[in-house]
Amino acid sequence: MAKNKVDEETQESVEKETVLDSEKKSVPETEAVFETEVVSENGDVVEAEKPEECDKEPDLTEQISCLNEKCKELEGAYLRKAADFENYRKRMIKEKQEAVTYANSKLLGDLLVILDNFDRAVSTGIKDTDEKGDSKFAAFEDGVKMIKTQLEAMLQNDYGLVYYPAKGEVFDPNIHEAVAMNPSPDVKVATVGEELQKGYKLKDKVLRSSKVMVLMPAEAKKTDTEEEKNTEKEC
Repeated sequence: MAKNKVDEETQESVEKETVLDSEKKSVPETEAVFETEVVSENGDVVEAEKPEECDKEPDLTEQISCLNEKCKELEGAYLRKAADFENYRKRMIKEKQEAVTYANSKLLGDLLVILDNFDRAVSTGIKDTDEKGDSKFAAFEDGVKMIKTQLEAMLQNDYGLVYYPAKGEVFDPNIHEAVAMNPSPDVKVATVGEELQKGYKLKDKVLRSSKVMVLMPAEAKKTDTEEEKNTEKEC
């Protein structure tokens, strides 16, 4: 009898524990139901509204558009930088070439005075003659001419120093320096009538402008005089 009583008590305790466990497991499900269901005023059970999400996912189209604009900006900046660098590189090359080409411009400019003296010596000559009328210093004059010719050839071939004639050319203030002007009926535009000092170029650059006398059209001068007279009359 005692043994049967113990078995009954043990069975009752096991059944109680089973009931408690089942109640504990059913509590979360009930809570979950309460979270998703709401009782209305009429007593009907309705599904509760889900809260809206705070952070929406960004629109992919807008993202792509923004990225495309950014790429265009960066590409434009890159192209500008590349163009600036290319211009800088070309400018540096040009300046370097000019520095090498015109490195001797100061020395050659100083030598022009010596060339001028050679020209004066040759043009003036020595008038002292012997009984036959020949110059006593013909050999000396020939030597001066030869030195002058060799010096000019060396400066032209090795350094690019070139004399440019001016007499008879149309007056150009970029290469001619006018020291006098005379009217002439024989010209229609300002023309170099006389070269007073030679002009030289170093490669394509004017090293020294030629000093010239300019012939001005006489009609233009007459017209200017008539305009002055008319102005005086009006006054």
